[in-house]
Amino acid sequence: MLSAKSLFQEILDDDASFALFCSIAASGESQGGWENGRIAALVPEGERDLAPKIARHGADEDKHGRIFNALMRKRGLEAVPVPPETDYTMLLERHGIGLAHEKLRVDETLTVHDLVTYLAHSRVTEQRASEQMELLRRYFADHPDIGRAVRMISHDEDNHLAYCHEELLRLARAGHGRAIQRTLRECALAEIRVYRDVSLAVMDHMGRLLGWPRAKSALLAAGIHAVYAYERIAGWRRMVSLRMPERRDALGGPAGTAAEFA
Repeated sequence: MLSAKSLFQEILDDDASFALFCSIAASGESQGGWENGRIAALVPEGERDLAPKIARHGADEDKHGRIFNALMRKRGLEAVPVPPETDYTMLLERHGIGLAHEKLRVDETLTVHDLVTYLAHSRVTEQRASEQMELLRRYFADHPDIGRAVRMISHDEDNHLAYCHEELLRLARAGHGRAIQRTLRECALAEIRVYRDVSLAVMDHMGRLLGWPRAKSALLAAGIHAVYAYERIAGWRRMVSLRMPERRDALGGPAGTAAEFA
């Protein structure tokens, strides 16, 4: 029976597919770490209280990248090149979602509007990350090899999502509500397209590595298109709502470490 659990178990059991999965994940997390680090360094004077939280967000992302690399090392595997069509983070940037890397490479202070753009982008992408890790936690939280990593990363992604809700609500109260809602909608509609395209590309690569029959690949592709259709009609709305989270000041402390996975 084809299910999310059986699909990921198949990827987990094969060295080549597991290396590709971890390499894609590590690359995206490391890129997110760099982006957050640069944003933290460029926060405007009136928002300096936000800088440590953004830095913590970046440190978490860096930690996740190290965890995925450590999981490969534990199996004696090396990271593999990430196919460009599977690079979720870079494809979002190329579609104009979030702050452009050219802007982040320049030592020029950001504006509050830039922070709205950053937080809206993060709120949308962290929704996706939180949901994906929740799925993995449901099936693999007790797995002897990846369970601890799944639990740690899932906890962090939930913290990131809570932080985005809280900070966007704060900025909405400060008079940026309309800009926030407009930016959230733009980000969500672009993200679901990129996620569809990346999902199709990843499944194509996995199918070739694992020797999936054409019918199985076609069924998975149909499922990905069905998810996109739902998200295009209504599902994107879950990415733009804002509510005060139960976890307050979720990024108010220091980041954990990835040393236990080394």
